[in-house]
Amino acid sequence: MIYIPENDTIIREVLAAYDFPATLMGAVRYGQGHINDTFCIVCQPQEGDAIRFILQGLSSAAFPHPEELMENFIGITSYLRNKVIANGGDPMRETLSLVNTKDGKPYYTDSNGKVWRLTPFIENTDCFQKATPELFEASARAFGRFQRMLGGYPAETLHETIVNFHNTEDRLAKFEAALKADKHGRAAEVLEEVQFVLDRRADCSVALDALRSGKLPLRVTHNDTKLNNILIDRDTHEGICVIDLDTTMPGLSINDFGDSIRFGANHSAEDEKDLSKVNFDIDLYEVYTRGFIEGAEGSLTAGELEYLPWGAKLMTLECGIRFLTDYLDGDHYFRIHYPEQNLDRCRTQFKLVRDMEEQFEAMAAVVAKYAK
Repeated sequence: MIYIPENDTIIREVLAAYDFPATLMGAVRYGQGHINDTFCIVCQPQEGDAIRFILQGLSSAAFPHPEELMENFIGITSYLRNKVIANGGDPMRETLSLVNTKDGKPYYTDSNGKVWRLTPFIENTDCFQKATPELFEASARAFGRFQRMLGGYPAETLHETIVNFHNTEDRLAKFEAALKADKHGRAAEVLEEVQFVLDRRADCSVALDALRSGKLPLRVTHNDTKLNNILIDRDTHEGICVIDLDTTMPGLSINDFGDSIRFGANHSAEDEKDLSKVNFDIDLYEVYTRGFIEGAEGSLTAGELEYLPWGAKLMTLECGIRFLTDYLDGDHYFRIHYPEQNLDRCRTQFKLVRDMEEQFEAMAAVVAKYAK
């Protein structure tokens, strides 16, 4: 009898759709993700080490069109696989790959309509939740390399798995609608935060205007560039594989850069109440910038290099706007553990934005230093 966790019937149904290379021992919940259902599948051959796989059930709430998501996934990983092989690398370690079902399909749809995918477990790697400067730079090189390797992929052919995800103008419009509706009577208590956003209305169009004018190119972007979306090789301590490709879609490279800076170039909790503890760390910004530009290996345009500091500022501003919008709306999107948590989250982001504005020239100088 193999070990199966909750959802016993469905998990057994999904596992039965695949041919495993050895005796199936069980499935256990895996990782710290909150969106998809993720399991580690363990198989044991008669001799040798266990063989592991990652099984994921896609969240229909987050991704209402899983077939489009999987079309993106297949296209991107196939493209990366060919790039890795051409560069003499190991495609089974340097990009994700799918295990087909018994009937040759790249994913399985269960009896409830949920989509599942199976990928080989990439052994001898670690996934970290907190960064040292060395790990932060390693992740930067990996995400920069991700940009470079996908530079020739036709971004316009990808589906938007989350529509307007990093459309800062759209985020601003949603904020203004929430402010006008004021469903929960909270606007009066956040006048300072509201004014902070209104004072930066024009900023919300900076990157999109640059895209529309052709100064920034449309690229394939990851859109969730956290440290824990990089697998770090235990031997080399380098980022070997970018994972969690579900939000990979058309976007701006400066947004991928900026989202990493937003969460990585400071030392505070996202909901820190004491704003004196929330400070943008220009040294960590430099560490990441150096790694990102190195990983990109000259593939970034002059416009992209120029706008990297804007990416950091805008992703931080956008995140703060999203937290404030959710607070005004009644905390429906972001999970909270106490009533004012989204407001606290908003304030930390806005404090980082202020810090970035004060050091914007220094941020641009860092880019210039490594862009030579």
